Amino acid sequence: MNKQPIKILLVEDNEGDIILTTEALEECKVKNELKVLRNGSDALTFLLSSLQNKKKDLPDLILLDINLPKKNGHEVLQSAKNHPDLKHIPIIILTTSSSEIDILKAYQEHANCYIIKPLEVAEFINVTSKIEEFWFNIAQLPNN
Repeated sequence: MNKQPIKILLVEDNEGDIILTTEALEECKVKNELKVLRNGSDALTFLLSSLQNKKKDLPDLILLDINLPKKNGHEVLQSAKNHPDLKHIPIIILTTSSSEIDILKAYQEHANCYIIKPLEVAEFINVTSKIEEFWFNIAQLPNN
């Protein structure tokens, strides 16, 4: 097991979803550091500045909403997956959008996973724990 905390970037503008995701990740069995950004523009700025900072703050995993202010999730996803030093980072789309267009577009832009946020709190926490189980315990993440 990786002894370093897993760095997670949550890009989400809904305060309730931020709180739920934060609480669910605090209960994780795997130690993690969560960074929250509330719009797509800040997310891209943060990722690019992390590259200039010797990749010190680069996340191991990104949880990305589609419906964001400034730059939407599709723009962030496309920019990250087209950047040679960012494309290896797994990006999970975690959104309320069940639009087939959004789902197809996200996978065409190389999202690693597309998850529709459940509306009920208990189910939302359950989904977050499943993300944790798969990405932190089963899948092997690359070292930045």
